[in-house]
Amino acid sequence: MAVNAYNFALFLALTIQFTASMASISTTHVHRHPKAISDLKEIIVRGLGFQSDDLKITGFELKDALVGRSIVYEIDLEIDNKILPLQLLDNVNQWQHEDLPIFQVDDHARNMSYENVLVTKKEKSAKESPVLAPFELAGPMELWIQDAKNMNHSLPHDADGSELRKVIIADEAVVTVTGAKSISLLRPIELSLPLTKAQNGFASRILSLADRLRHAARTKGQLPSLCIVSPTSLTSPTPSASNDKRKLNWLVNGPNTFWPVKSLNGSNTNLIGLEKLLSSVLGPKASKDGSFKLLKVDVSAHTFVKMGFQVEKLTGNGPEWLGYPKWRTKPAVMRRHFEVLAKVEGDKIVPERVVQVVPVRVKDTMASSVITGNISSSNAYSMQPPRPFTL
Repeated sequence: MAVNAYNFALFLALTIQFTASMASISTTHVHRHPKAISDLKEIIVRGLGFQSDDLKITGFELKDALVGRSIVYEIDLEIDNKILPLQLLDNVNQWQHEDLPIFQVDDHARNMSYENVLVTKKEKSAKESPVLAPFELAGPMELWIQDAKNMNHSLPHDADGSELRKVIIADEAVVTVTGAKSISLLRPIELSLPLTKAQNGFASRILSLADRLRHAARTKGQLPSLCIVSPTSLTSPTPSASNDKRKLNWLVNGPNTFWPVKSLNGSNTNLIGLEKLLSSVLGPKASKDGSFKLLKVDVSAHTFVKMGFQVEKLTGNGPEWLGYPKWRTKPAVMRRHFEVLAKVEGDKIVPERVVQVVPVRVKDTMASSVITGNISSSNAYSMQPPRPFTL
């Protein structure tokens, strides 16, 4: 009797363990979207009004998600006491499949070894966050450094302390910034009008505004103040001891460069596009005396995600079928395909643009019987072309 009780207890323990193992396996293999993707889907559904009962949203699959890096330009202008926000996005040069940390599904049923791999992936991806290309800044100006604990700096006059927070760039001096995540304007700037005459293929108006701002910084001491986030390096060439008169030989700006960003010139396509946009926004005011303000200028590197989704709706006899061929069978479900471009911000994916796309263009083909009215060949009218040179 004791043996039977022992066997029953052993069988019960094995059954419980097997059931728990199967439950763990089933929960591990359940197809679920990461929280960031689920939140993105919810924002789009609410924002576009896709909450009707006869609509079905599909897609948002990770296997179809493409990842790319780009630069975002955010500018706020104040014109005639009206604030105009602008957002510009550089073209993404390369889209590729990539396993981002926010694509991971949080699952407590996973074992510790998998969690260690996940932590390693997160740390690796954090180190590979997008940064701006190296750029040069020319004085006079004021720089504030944010999150610069691991920054290397090589300046003619080293700052006190291990962490550099503020740098004053003297007139004609140049500093090279590497590995920064963003650069932004700390204080608003007022720019005078009218703009100079435009030149084709050259951002002469933008350069003229920069020259006025630089003149004010030199003569009135109104230094523009910029904030740089997480740079890895801040360097400036060591001046020659033989030339101490304002160091013009090694610090001078070229005549066609864009102050304070010395690495840009008037032929830069982004500056030319910005000048056209500014001229169109100002309109007739651009040629009149006055002023406008730059309230915000923020240039930052971001990771973007591009993925598709579909909206399905049961068909009926609504106006959407106008012009649809009568001979073609109407589908039971009407589908519309969309593509969303979203920006990665921490552990969230924020939608920037949603556009409708046509994945495959349908080309109508009709049989000859449909064209001729579905008559037999014996009743079909035929015409023989006349023979040449006959009366």
